[in-house]
Amino acid sequence: MTASADQESARRHRAFSLVVVGMSVAVWWPAFTLGAWGDLFFDQQLLVWVAATAGFFVVLLRPRALGRRWPTLLALAVPSLWLVLWFVDDSGTDDLFTAIVTLLGVFVGLLGIPFTLWALVRVVWPEMRTELPVRTRFGALLIVVAIAIASFVLGINENRFLTCQDFDLSGNSRPPGCVSADPTPTPTS
Repeated sequence: MTASADQESARRHRAFSLVVVGMSVAVWWPAFTLGAWGDLFFDQQLLVWVAATAGFFVVLLRPRALGRRWPTLLALAVPSLWLVLWFVDDSGTDDLFTAIVTLLGVFVGLLGIPFTLWALVRVVWPEMRTELPVRTRFGALLIVVAIAIASFVLGINENRFLTCQDFDLSGNSRPPGCVSADPTPTPTS
């Protein structure tokens, strides 16, 4: 390999590393909260919406010469669709329409996170498809999925390594089943 080929390979690896670390950071907390609390917090959902909306406008405003835009625009619109569905479901009734809209909103929200992440990666690094072999891209996906699964499992088992006081100190609410750092002593007779 020539020095220039080595430099190009190093540049691609740095970009790949940044994408994998960034996507892993983006998925760990939502996966953890889903495990610990059984829910995705509103701030995480709105963070995905903000990133997707910003990415949507970046793609919308980029020159057409940079390639297809519609699949990426559709993927980046998913979180906005999720948000619109929650506004539609503001009726407070228990009718079938509300149940369907709610179910669709949850489905769109859960599917929207990985599609949004993937679309955002393609916005910030459009050459990734041509610069990295399929096995490397698949490896990146496996790493991020493994981080998400591990974070979910850690959330489910938070009471084994975190205390209620840890959640209090961090400003988070206590998840169901958290354990107290200073258990109440049992009175002896």
